[in-house]
Amino acid sequence: MPTIGWIFILLAIGMVLGSLMLLRDTANSMPISKDKLKKIRQRQAELEAEEEQKSGRD
Repeated sequence: MPTIGWIFILLAIGMVLGSLMLLRDTANSMPISKDKLKKIRQRQAELEAEEEQKSGRD
């Protein structure tokens, strides 16, 4: 294979690995305010209570 082919292959592998590393670094960096987190937990508790009521009736 000519040299340019190897360069393209190495460049493609480097781009894929770089993208995966960038994705890994930014995976958990979604800041949520305390108010929104409180609302999320409250809504989750409401849904769980609703599910318990439904399963209690069945």
